[in-house]
Formats: sequence, structure tokens, C-alpha cells
Amino acid sequence: MSLPLSYNLRNLAVRKTTTIMTALGIALTVAVLLSASALVEGLRQAFAASGHPLHILVTRKGSDSELSSNFARSVFNEIKFKDGIARTASGEPMTSLELVTVINLPSVESPDGANVTLRGLTPVGLEMREDLKIISGRAFTPGRREVIAGESISDRYPGARLGQKLTFGRGDWEVVGVFKSPQLARNSEILCDLNQAAGDFERNEVLSSALIRARDPVTLQALINDLSADPRLNVSARTEKEYYDLQTSSGDLVKFLGTFVAIIMAVGSCFAAMNTMYAAVARRAKEIGTLRVLGFSRFTILLSFLIESLLIAALGGLLGILLVLPLNNITTGIGSNLTFAEVAFQLRVTPALMAQGIVFSLIIGAFGGLLPAQNAARKEILSALRAV
Repeated sequence: MSLPLSYNLRNLAVRKTTTIMTALGIALTVAVLLSASALVEGLRQAFAASGHPLHILVTRKGSDSELSSNFARSVFNEIKFKDGIARTASGEPMTSLELVTVINLPSVESPDGANVTLRGLTPVGLEMREDLKIISGRAFTPGRREVIAGESISDRYPGARLGQKLTFGRGDWEVVGVFKSPQLARNSEILCDLNQAAGDFERNEVLSSALIRARDPVTLQALINDLSADPRLNVSARTEKEYYDLQTSSGDLVKFLGTFVAIIMAVGSCFAAMNTMYAAVARRAKEIGTLRVLGFSRFTILLSFLIESLLIAALGGLLGILLVLPLNNITTGIGSNLTFAEVAFQLRVTPALMAQGIVFSLIIGAFGGLLPAQNAARKEILSALRAV
């Protein structure tokens, strides 16, 4: 014979103040964990959605990022006509020599400025990014000091909005357009003409990388193997998707710190739940004795008190989710330890993360309620009935 769930619900309602305070403690713990997880999930989705499936990114061997890669123009001239490279409508090989550097831009959040990725590319490179759409203004004109800014950059940095001027290199650059791409990581870049940027930064011969499009998935791997194995080139080749996947490591430290803080708070929440349940056991000694007289077993009483603890924890988990939900789709930025530039992305509170929050709260409730439940189940009938 088991106790009905309504019995537990009535007990929690009678002790509503301690129930709510304990649930709030658990809610804050869940909120901290989910906030960190939402940040990392948003970063993961931003990079996971980036990269063309047939694109190969070529950098100097030993370089973890385009920023640290010294890629010679002569090497690019050797690889641009390799077999297996796709062609444009005009017959040109779909290869783009690119320069990647960072510039400092002030924002509302960082008045002293933050690093933003500047990418110089060729007209072919712009054509290879066919999913890139100009949402205001126009594309930059090759040979001029003009740039187009990603939507995320334009939103977060007033100086990168349409019609504004950016100062870097040897002069002022006009923002002539704002673009948007479903490849979310691209929206954190500013694009300009390769040769103009190379001249301004005095890097005409040593640039950053080459972007290549393979004809099909079969030639994709063949090209990667050919480029990486050629000792004359001294380059590393990987798919563009693999490169962006590496950048999710930027969120590893945030996730670790968030999880560490959440675990510390979880220990405190366990003790709070434990204190609440011990107090409930002490106050309800006669009630426990009466339940034993009525024929309820020790296991039934243990299970009943454990259910009460889990109900408090579930309430805390739901409150924690409600606290975090307003963060969903908020745009923020994080510095990449590979590019040393800010990457803008949206926080994502997904159904999977919500489920994790509920499970986490139930674990807290189970640990916090187990010992008090065992204490209640062990009470002798006569001693329980005599309790004041």
C-alpha cells in the first residue's frame, strides 16, 4: 500500500514558505548551469552552421588559425590550378587568396574597443560565398577603401553601421553595405578588397589563407590529401567546417567555470533541501508513527519523503528554467582563443538544455532528500507517537 501523491502535495502546501525558499535555492543553481550551457550551445550552433560542405581552408602548416598563418602568394599560385577544383561560370578556378587580421572597434558594451575580424578577399571569394546577402547598401568596390560589415557586427558596433567610416591601415574605410549569412560565424566579420587591405597592411606577398571549392565530395578528400602531403607547399588543408568546429573551444572555459560554480551551488542546495526535509521529519514524528500504525511500511514512508524532496527540486528546476528563458536569442560575443577576435552569436536555451536542468534539479533533490527520508523510515512506532 502506497501513500497517495495528494498527501505529499498537501504537506508541501502547508510548509509553503520553506518549500518556496528551498525551491528558489535550487532554481538559482539550475539557472547558473543553464546560463553557461546556453552560451556554449549558442556558440556551438553558430560554428556548426558555418562552412560550405565543399570548401577547403588552406593555411601554413602548424597554424591553428588564419590569423597566425603566413600564407605566401606564390604558394597560392601553385595550388589554384590543381585538378579537382570547381570553376566559376566564367571558367575561373574557385579559389580565393585571403588576408585575415583584427581591428579594434569600440562598442556600447566595450567603450575601449574589442577585436573584430577583418577579411580581405577577392571577387571570386565573394562569389564563393553565394549565401551571403547584402541586406542594406551594396557590395564593396575592388581597389577602393570600402568595407561591408556582418549583421552581428553592425548591430553591436555603431562605427560599423552603413555610411560610417572605419579608420585602420593607412586611412579611412567607408562602410558601404551590411550583409547577412546563414553561415552564422561569417556575420562576425568585416569584408573588404584583398589587394587594397594587403597594401594598407604592407602584406602584399605574405597573406593568411586560401579558400578552395572542390568539385564534389570525392575530390574534396583527394584535394585535402594532395595539399597536405605535398612537401613543397608546406600547408595544412582541412574542410571549412572542421576549421569552424575548432573555434568552439572558445566556450570551453566558460562552460567549465559555469559548471564548477553550479556544482558548488548544487552542494549548498542539497544541504538546503536536506535541512528542509529533516525539519519536516522532526515536526511530523507523530504523523509518521500514525502512518506506521495504519500499516504503511518503512519503504513506503521513505518513498513518500523522497517524493516530497523531488517535488521541491522539480519546482526549483522549473523556476530555474523560467529565470533563464529571457536569455534565449540574446546576441552577445565572446573572444576566440584562435582568432583573438570577438565572435558574435545568440544564446540558445534549447529543449534539451531545459531537460538537463530538470534532471540536474532532481539529482539535487534526490541527494538532499535521501538521508532525511531514511531517518523518517527508521523511526520506531512508539517513540514516534510519544514525540512532542
